[in-house]
Amino acid sequence: MTKKKPILYFICTGNSCRSQMAEGFGKKYANGELEVYSAGVEAHGLNPRAVEAMKEVGVDISNHTSDIIDPEILNNAAYAITLCGDAEERCPYSPPHVKRIHWPLHDPAKATGTEEEIMAVFREVRDKIDQLVYDVIEEAKKSAKEE
Repeated sequence: MTKKKPILYFICTGNSCRSQMAEGFGKKYANGELEVYSAGVEAHGLNPRAVEAMKEVGVDISNHTSDIIDPEILNNAAYAITLCGDAEERCPYSPPHVKRIHWPLHDPAKATGTEEEIMAVFREVRDKIDQLVYDVIEEAKKSAKEE
């Protein structure tokens, strides 16, 4: 019997920026050892600036879709990671085996200013997500090996 791969579920309000970037990095670092998904409390569509910011670091999320939380994925996840306060408050209950983590990240979609200033905010958030995702993927891989 093959053991199911641990699931990481990245959740934010609209599944348009932060959770999409996290899913992109998650798939890059998981190397097929984990299942990685993202979703939102609502579905706002994929933010083109998030796609552009990720493209700059060689991660293509252009084919991602903006999805609402799937209770089956949530209930079977090893980790449910919220990336904003709204999602943390509104994310449905999950069983005790699901490790809940919260990363209170600024919403780059709310950035104002010139295009360059807005993209600078997207890059800053992207780089924070990159490090956080790398660390949680390493933790998840280690946990999966210990089971």
